[in-house]
Amino acid sequence: MDVLRMRDVGFAASRELLSRHGLELVEVAEGHAIPGSYWGDEEAGLIGLTVYARSDTPVHSLLHEASHLLVMPAERRATVHTDATDSIEEEDATCYLQIVLADDLPGVGAERLMQDMDTWGYTFRLGTTRAWFESDAAEARAYVIKAGYIAG
Repeated sequence: MDVLRMRDVGFAASRELLSRHGLELVEVAEGHAIPGSYWGDEEAGLIGLTVYARSDTPVHSLLHEASHLLVMPAERRATVHTDATDSIEEEDATCYLQIVLADDLPGVGAERLMQDMDTWGYTFRLGTTRAWFESDAAEARAYVIKAGYIAG
């Protein structure tokens, strides 16, 4: 099973979702490098308040980079370039928020995103993304609540 990619869901709903959170989504043309991509290839990139993606970018990658911007302290957002991770706690909160945000994208949803994260190779000590999200992510959830993206 392949993961959902931006070409599968389109850019309009993703652009609107990111815009609601004060972020911009820029579509990168096929065959061009994605600016601000930490991993390269088809992985999403970030520079400041902008997330970059191509049609072959996995949806989980787009949501992951956007979630990094949302959970990081506001004073870092405007200056971040490529490498967003500041701490393990922030990385965990990013993974948690990307799953939550997936429910706001038509045709994606948390369940599919967690499957895609497993397929892509995200690793959690309980084995699956779902097991982590449901049973081992209390600290990540608290971080996302503190950041103001979900209610407590």
